[in-house]
Amino acid sequence: MNRLDPCSLALAASLAALTALPAAAKAEAAASSAYTQFDSDKCAHQAGTEEEDYGSWTCKGFAGQAVRLSAGDQRMFVTYGKLSDDNLAANQTFPAFNDAYKGKIEWRLAANTAGKPKPFATILQWNVMTGADAQKDKGPVTPSARVLVVTRLGPGGTCQVGYVDALSNPDAAGLARKIADEHARTFQCGKDKPVVLGKTDPDLAMPSGDN
Repeated sequence: MNRLDPCSLALAASLAALTALPAAAKAEAAASSAYTQFDSDKCAHQAGTEEEDYGSWTCKGFAGQAVRLSAGDQRMFVTYGKLSDDNLAANQTFPAFNDAYKGKIEWRLAANTAGKPKPFATILQWNVMTGADAQKDKGPVTPSARVLVVTRLGPGGTCQVGYVDALSNPDAAGLARKIADEHARTFQCGKDKPVVLGKTDPDLAMPSGDN
């Protein structure tokens, strides 16, 4: 019987480990999608207490998870689940005026320990004003930009993970899923900077992650 020398055995082990890495990465990234829709006009509303406080809304999301909206000073805030100290998304918005009063939410799902799909991130399109929009001085100003916002879900923090300019990228949905699948589960809310993929209109300001 021919014996393999130690160097050959070590090389074989290294090759086997390298071959296994893509499979492991693929398993970690494996995800599926579910979709829900919301319309603030049909959600429970609590009126605001200040002049520029438009109040808050609670809508139903995937598997009964709460979709929470609030708005003020022509800016929107969207978060999910329970309001807690680590739910930073409740206070995250765009620098420019924006809204997301209705829309379709894509929930990115992965199997939990029991084998059941559990959402770990959401993708939602926001309407955002550009610099050119702000310069208009006639008639009502309507945000012309569309941005896909990827939000990480708790436990461990709920916060915005990344952004994709939906009008500048024909594959915007795929880019948003890439952010969700590759970053959301390991993203550290309050520490990591959000990810922006694809092309971005230079007249569109994305959040810095500091708010």
